[in-house]
Order: sequence, then C-alpha cells, then structure tokens
Amino acid sequence: MAAPPRRPLLILLAGLLLVASLATLAEAIYEDQVGLADWHQKYIGKVKQAVYHSQKSGRRRVVVLTEENVISSLDLRSGDIFWRHIIDKNDPLDQLSLSFGKYVLTLSSGGTILRAWNLPDGQMIWETNLQTSTASDPQLHVMPNSKVAKDNLVLVSAGRWIYAVSSIDGSISWEKEFSLDGLEIKQVLQSPENDIVYAVGIAGSSKLALYHLSTKTGEVLKDIQESLPGELSGEIVLGSDDVLVALNKARSSLFLIEFNSGRISYNKVHVSDLVQDLSGTFKLQSVSNGVIALQTPSTVSLLKLKDTDGLEVVQRFDQPAALSDALTIAEKDEAFAVVRHVGSQIEFIVKFTSDVSGEIIREKVIIDQHRGNVEKVFLNSYIRTDKSHGFRALVVMEDHSLLLIQQGEVVWSREDGLASIVDVTTSELPVEKDGVSVADVEHNLFEWLKGHMLKLKGTLMLANADEVAAIQALRLKSSEKNKMTRDHNGFRKLLIVLTKAGKVIALHTGDGRIIWSNLLPSLRASRFGVMPSALRIYQWQVPHHSVMRENPSVLVVGKSGAESSAPGVFSILDSYSGEELNAMRLDHSVVQIIPLTLKDLSEQRLHLIVDSNSNAHLYPKSPDALDVFLNEMPNLYFYSVDILANVIRGYSLQKSCDIEGDEYCFSTKELWSIIFPSDSERIAISETRKMNEVVHTQAKTIGDHDVMYKYLSKNLVFVATVSPKAAGDIGSALPEEASLVAYLIDAVTGRILHRVTHHGAQGPVHAVLSENWVVYHYFNLRAHRFEMAVIEIYDQSRADNKDVMKLILGKHNLSAPITSFARPEVVVKSQSYFFTHSVKAMAVTQTAKGITSKQLLIGTISDQELFEVAAGSGDIEVWILSNIAPPPLVCSNLVAKLSRSSLKISGMYLFGQHYARYKWGAVCLVFLRWRVNCQLYV
Repeated sequence: MAAPPRRPLLILLAGLLLVASLATLAEAIYEDQVGLADWHQKYIGKVKQAVYHSQKSGRRRVVVLTEENVISSLDLRSGDIFWRHIIDKNDPLDQLSLSFGKYVLTLSSGGTILRAWNLPDGQMIWETNLQTSTASDPQLHVMPNSKVAKDNLVLVSAGRWIYAVSSIDGSISWEKEFSLDGLEIKQVLQSPENDIVYAVGIAGSSKLALYHLSTKTGEVLKDIQESLPGELSGEIVLGSDDVLVALNKARSSLFLIEFNSGRISYNKVHVSDLVQDLSGTFKLQSVSNGVIALQTPSTVSLLKLKDTDGLEVVQRFDQPAALSDALTIAEKDEAFAVVRHVGSQIEFIVKFTSDVSGEIIREKVIIDQHRGNVEKVFLNSYIRTDKSHGFRALVVMEDHSLLLIQQGEVVWSREDGLASIVDVTTSELPVEKDGVSVADVEHNLFEWLKGHMLKLKGTLMLANADEVAAIQALRLKSSEKNKMTRDHNGFRKLLIVLTKAGKVIALHTGDGRIIWSNLLPSLRASRFGVMPSALRIYQWQVPHHSVMRENPSVLVVGKSGAESSAPGVFSILDSYSGEELNAMRLDHSVVQIIPLTLKDLSEQRLHLIVDSNSNAHLYPKSPDALDVFLNEMPNLYFYSVDILANVIRGYSLQKSCDIEGDEYCFSTKELWSIIFPSDSERIAISETRKMNEVVHTQAKTIGDHDVMYKYLSKNLVFVATVSPKAAGDIGSALPEEASLVAYLIDAVTGRILHRVTHHGAQGPVHAVLSENWVVYHYFNLRAHRFEMAVIEIYDQSRADNKDVMKLILGKHNLSAPITSFARPEVVVKSQSYFFTHSVKAMAVTQTAKGITSKQLLIGTISDQELFEVAAGSGDIEVWILSNIAPPPLVCSNLVAKLSRSSLKISGMYLFGQHYARYKWGAVCLVFLRWRVNCQLYV
C-alpha cells in the first residue's frame, strides 16, 4: 500500500506558520495615536504607615500613607493601586487609621484636618476642621467599642486639645482644652473596663499630667500631675495598659510611669544597666503589651517590662533590623515581627509577646542586594487551610521600595523610589553589531521556531496559561522599540534617574522597564554615620571614535551631610551595567556644580565644583583635563545667586588657590555684584541659557519683512524680583503694595541690559530663557488673573548688515569680534498675555539643529494638564497630555528626526510616549517642585 501524500500536509503547515508569523502587533504611529502613552507607571513614594483590611471575601487590600504625602489603597495580592490621592504639600498627612472596616481616616496639617475616605473607591465622605495648638505631634485613636453611639468615636489629640469626632458624619461629639500651660498630649488610651479615656501629656520639660475623661461628655473626672526628676526628651511609648516608658533629655535613663492606681508613680532605670555596650543614638519603640525595643542603626534590643520594678533584656539582634507593631492573634496574645539582614538574605521572624524568647516563624528570603537595609515592617495574619495562623509582612526598604513577604518568598515588589526622583540624564544604547556568529544564528533559529509554534498554539487557542505568558514575553522581547540597541531615529535610549534615597535606576524608554539599579554605597547613611543626600547626575564619559570600545558612564554628585560645609561625594557608574566604577569622598564641600562643555582626550567631560570657601575644583583630576581647562580658563566666568542675602555676584577664575599642592584647585575673584534693596525687592527666580543650545539662524524676519539680528549671548541672565509683601501666597499683598521687576543681566560684566516693572504683580514666578527671548509667568492682582510676558532682545550693532551689496562686497561687520566688555547696542520688544492657568513649571524645547520653532512645555498647578505653547505667543496650540498627577520632573528626549520626540514625566507617574509633530523634537528637564532646568542631549 502506497504512503499517503505529504505535500498537502506540508502546505497546510507552512500556511499556519505564515499566519502565526503575521499575528504580531503593528509597529506604527498614526495621527490619532499622537500623544498617547506607550507605557504608564504609577508610584506612591516611601511608605511610613500602613493599615491592612483583610476581609474574608472580596478584594484584600492595604492602605498606606507615604512620605510623598500620598494616601493609597493597594491590592494585597499583586501590589496594584486600587485608588490613590495626592494631597497638597501644604497639607502634610500625619496619621492613618480605619473605622468600621469601610472608612479610611486621615489626620493632617498638625491635627487640624480630619478626613474620612470610602475604602472601596477612595471617595471622600466628610472633612472636619479642628482647632489645635501649633507645633504639636497629633495623635489619632479610633475607639472600637464605644457605647456612646452606634458608630466608632475618633479621638484626635494635638497640643492641649482633645476632640471626639463621629466616624459616620464627622460631627464633633465633644471637645476639651486643658488649661495647663505648655501641655502637649503624648498618649490617648481607652480603658477596656469602663468608659474612661486616659490622656497623658508633658508640660514644660519635667511635669507629667494625667487626665481621666468621660467618653460620653469629655468631662475631666480626675486630674493628676507629677514632677519628675530631670528633664524629659518628650519621647514616650506605651509599655503596657497602665505603664508608660519615657526617655530623659540626656537619653541616659528611662522612667517607668504607672498611672492606673489613681496616682502617678515612677521608677528610674539607667540605660547602661540594661544594655552594656549601647553606643550612638537610639530610639524607643512600643512593640506590644509589656515589650518595648531600643533601636540603634546597627542593633535592636527587646526589653520585657517587669511591672514597674524595671526592665530586662530578653533578646538582642546585632544586625540592622526593623520591628513591627503588635498584632492581636488571640484574646490575650499578640504577635510581632522582626526582619533583619543575614548575609545576602533577610530573615523574617515572628514572635508571641507571651514568649518573646520563642519563635513562631523564622524564614529566610532572598531579595535584591541593591535595596539596602530594612527600615519598616507592617505585620498581617491570615488563616491557613489547616486553621492555623499564617503571617505576611509589608517591608519598606532603604531605597524606598515596597515588598510583600509571605511563606519565605517575595510575593510582589514596588519600586516606589521612582516617586522621588532628584535628577535625570539620558544615555545612548550600544550600536547593533553587523557580524553574527554561527552559534547565535542557530540559537536564534531555534528561538524563532519555538516562538512561532507558541504563536500557532495561541492562534488555535490551544495554549495553556504558562504558554500564553511566554507568548506575551516573546512579543515584548521581539518588539522593535524594546531592543537594547540604538535605533536609527534615536527613540531607544536609557533614562538614568537619581532618586532621593541615593539609588540610580536605568529605564528603557521603549517600555519603561528597569534595566539595572544600584543603591550607591557612597550615599548610604550607614557608610559615614550621617545622612548623605543625592544632588545631581551628569554624563561623565560619552565615548566616540577611538575610545568607542568603552561604555559610557555617568557621574553622581552628593553630600555626606545636610550642612552646607559637609564634604562632597562622587560616584561614577557604567551606563550599561550600573556597576560603580569609582567612588570617592571629597575633601571639600559642594555648593555649586558647573558642568563644562570641555572634554579631555578620553571623552570625559570636565566639571567644576565650587565649595563653601569659594574655591573651584576641577574634575577629572588628570593632566590632560588640566591642560584643556587652562587653555580655556581666561574665557570662563560664572555667577551665584544668594537669595537670603538678596545679591547676585559674578566671578572669574584664578590660577591658584589656598590649598598647597593641589594644582586642580582654583581660587575665584569677584568681578561684580548687584545688591537688591531688601526693603523693596526680593529675588524670586533666576534663569540662564543652556550652554549647549543650538541656534540655527541669527536673524529674524518680522511682519514688515525687515530683518532683526538676535542678541545671542550665553552670558545673558534673567532675574525676577518681587516686593517683600508680595513674596508670599497670592492675596498676601494689596495691588498697591505688590510689584514685580524683571532684569536682563550680562553675567560677565554685571551690566543690566534691560529692566521692566510690573505694578500690582506678584509671584509665584516661573520663567524660561532661550536664544534671545525670555518668557515668565506671574499673577496680576489688579486683573485678578495670571499673566505671561515675553521679552525679546535684539542686537542693534548689526542693524546695518541688511544691504545685499554690502554683504557681497564684504563691507560688513559680521566678522568683527564680539566682547562682553563693550557696551552692547540692544533693542528690546516685549508683550504680555493673559494666561488662565496657574503654572507649576515651564520648560522650552530644544532641537538637534535648532531649525524648528521653539515650544514651551507648561505644567499646571491643577496637576491635570501639560500644555504646549508656541514660544513668543500666548496661544495654546496643542494639548499634549491630560489627566496626569503632579510630576516633579519632565524629560523630553531628543531624537534624530525633528518631527518626533519622546516625552517622560516622573513623580507619582512615569509616562513614555512618542510625540510626532512636524515642528519639533525636544530635550528638557523640568523640576516642578523647586526649579526648572533644561539640558540638550545630542
């Protein structure tokens, strides 16, 4: 019998493979896709408080409060955001709690604003304003078993005030202000046996006050006061139901204070008697009923309370560790967690308070070593299938990331350090190699066949869940925009960001994924014993031509302390791998960082660091860099703005400084200064041109076909001042008392080129300076609206160069040298426009060749829009984005084609999008919180 023909079967298989190969996502941008986000990420910041809501049915969630003033509800299974509210920075969040299992309560503004939010969707239910004392530490206490009403009363204490508020409608049930001078309530407790509220406070430095209050009316039932020997530090924790533990001001002794017997009795215990070799600063933490902890940066000691007789050390951990609050497990038992580092892992330990020396759970969890130490732990329990208790923990790391640990594994993680980006730069990806080895071809062929078989199974709906996930991963990997090589148009780049925690993270602009991250050891608090701070990140080395084999690198500059005289910190990282190539602690401070346009032979960019003694230090410290710098030093000038002293100064560099043997240190010479009268003007903002800004043409044709030459000086500085009474918020001054003065200043000579006064105007002022024009935004008190003004400055010394015959015959002054020491002949044109939106930041686009027209990127105070406005006009041309949260930083990357650009917005959000428009492609960095800074990356 003949074999069946195989040709039809092969044709069918080839057809199915062809269909599967075509079943990919299209890679194109159409007109209606312009401005749509290619990827979008949300962040909340470093968590400082967390409350679990683990109901038996429905979505299990955890509500968190962060240092970025965000309240958010997270999915406990995946870490995704259910809802999130970003509260204004002028209304700082203090406390967080839950009521009735359906309300989220937040206390803010020093205990003056109490809000209730709906737990499922985050909508605000009610808001109550309270009157409290200033400079107080507010407390929020929800009474779970109130017999007064059918709801849970919420107790708010701040200063010498206590309020009882209904959790249903926010109405104030009663309020009490204590008459004792200087009193500050530290603890509010509820008696489990009767309707009595205990309020414990400190008056002055040594007087302790105890009040018994009626839960129903707030009436003071008993008032007890006791003076303690020595001064208290104000740090008080609850040791048990009727014992408080207070730390003295010298931080050498603990007071055990009993208050439940109708009087106050205390016992003094020396810390050195408990922990022999305790060194450095430490803090008290109430762990559970009868257990407290003494924490230092490197050790944790658990102390057991023995009535009021004293304390005993139960256990000590010699590694950095974090402790959670107590979690009620049984009627009379509680559990708490200890998370500490053990080698390259972290150890998750759960203990019962009834047996602190014992352990319920001890698990080792493998985590990324670039996350740093554990800083906070929030414990939660669940019931296993065998009816036993299981435990999970929400862990906050040193790099501000958030992890959920359960059963010895990291269930999910969030990189919330990206919510506090300090600075950002970009790096080109490596060039794709032309030659490919035979092994790579065979491997790629196998992967190609494997991928197409998976796609075929997916098309025929035969793929299981794992294969569907593999198909999605293959599509993501094979996507053109996600490759780790440089593309022709310049869309694919590395976005290298520096966070407030001192962590450097590289993101791929194609999909926003993290390529690498590195928590810099030189910026960690444990290295120098103080809290360093990250300042800026710059491109350090961009290899070209002869040194193309080396990877590019970036420079991170920081300080080893909060003081202005604190020594600086340098760290140089490989842009492709994140490896720290070099780290050094400088022997001088960092006051001003000046990146230069100069490079040495190894393509390292030169930087000047100005210290607190006004000395300038050159980096890198190499003979080649020194030779390049000395050749250009006579042409280098810089200026400084001292807002406190209300003065601007200009400097030049000298060939030596006071430090002997340091040839890379240069002294500075003050050339000029402008002192503004403090009784009439205060400096609001200063802006200058970017050193690497490209200008395509020096001339501009105006409406009557006349030609005007732009005044193009990289030494031009814009300064805006406001009257002292108008330096506050809008409405703090009358129109007759407010004024804004705009200056255009030459930074080499200090000469004021132009000055204009806006009467009845006040800040906040935002400005951008580009080419020969400046745009600034302010508030007009007379018109009760915002305004935007434009100043254009032109060079009149070249006004005669308009005759074609003179240009042909060479009778022109185009080749005449231009010097800042000659008084410029300038003419200024200005316009003002009404602009209805309040602005948080402004930036200007920059193009590779400077051909296309400039555009302004404007972020509004409403945190909802980002506008594009044509430079030099007040008409809004394009809505770029809508419905976005407050971004502290905007970065728009330069690409090869002038009709396209990619935009990044960071803060609580990170966006990535292609922006296709015939006019421009841009690069800018916008710091919406403190300053605006733009830089061109070519």
